[in-house]
Amino acid sequence: MGSTAKQQPDREEVAAPESRFKNLMKKLVRNKSSLIGGIILIIFTLIALSTLLSQFRILPFDLMTHDPTSTDVLNDFESPSSEHWFGTDHNGRDIYSRIIYGTHLTLYVGVLSVAIGAVFGIVLGLFAGYYGRIIDSVIMRVSDVLLAFPGILLALAIVSALGPSLNNVIIALSIYNIPVFARITRASVLEVKSVEYVEAVRALGAKDGKIIFQHILPNVGSPIIVQASLQVATSILSAAGLSFLGLGVQPPTPEWGAMLNSGRSYMWDNPHLTLFPGIALVLIVLGFNMLGDGLRDALDPRSKK
Repeated sequence: MGSTAKQQPDREEVAAPESRFKNLMKKLVRNKSSLIGGIILIIFTLIALSTLLSQFRILPFDLMTHDPTSTDVLNDFESPSSEHWFGTDHNGRDIYSRIIYGTHLTLYVGVLSVAIGAVFGIVLGLFAGYYGRIIDSVIMRVSDVLLAFPGILLALAIVSALGPSLNNVIIALSIYNIPVFARITRASVLEVKSVEYVEAVRALGAKDGKIIFQHILPNVGSPIIVQASLQVATSILSAAGLSFLGLGVQPPTPEWGAMLNSGRSYMWDNPHLTLFPGIALVLIVLGFNMLGDGLRDALDPRSKK
């Protein structure tokens, strides 16, 4: 045939939509609150990781300048100097090294207690919101009873019953975090379970487990993520409060709340004993709160920013 084959028209290249994660990161970077909070948390996370890695001699350097638990009574109550950057406490221990070491304990307690509480709370909230009726009533009434107590008092009661230790603090804070996430998840499920796509999947014969975990859970994650960030800050403060009362991490393990407790008797003559641990605690809590505020603005579809 003499006729030439028709050339196909050029297809318009359609740009692939940005992933939700990439879009979220752009919003967080543009948000000053989340940016500052993220930088603070990255610094503390790197400090915690470097401390752990240096203990196993994986890193060639160590941020700690002294052994955080070794005592030197001949050099107690030293003011900040080139030898001891944050000074020494009543036992001659280097405060800077103790704060650096205590960073991973603080993050460990805060993040792990929220993670455990979130797992159980999300599952309970999913079932309460999806099934309703008697299951909803039982789960929500138990949650109301737990939330009726202030977080620190409930944790104090649990740790007092179990005994003072790091693991018991995590258990106590996890129990308090469960009803918080259960209520948030339940409220989100009640909004999502009646939308069209969920009804369509149910009409096609999908089982409840598939509907709950594959279609409802991915669409209720935004408020959970925001609450998790804010809840870590609350758990860190509660853990420090328990250690301040002598029910958390036990001496001589460096922990910021315990350091505040041991230095409060000398704070008027030697303010550096409580000043630097207090600043570290304020900064890490501020970081999580600022990141949580930024996440709320970025994940809120009604936000105009």
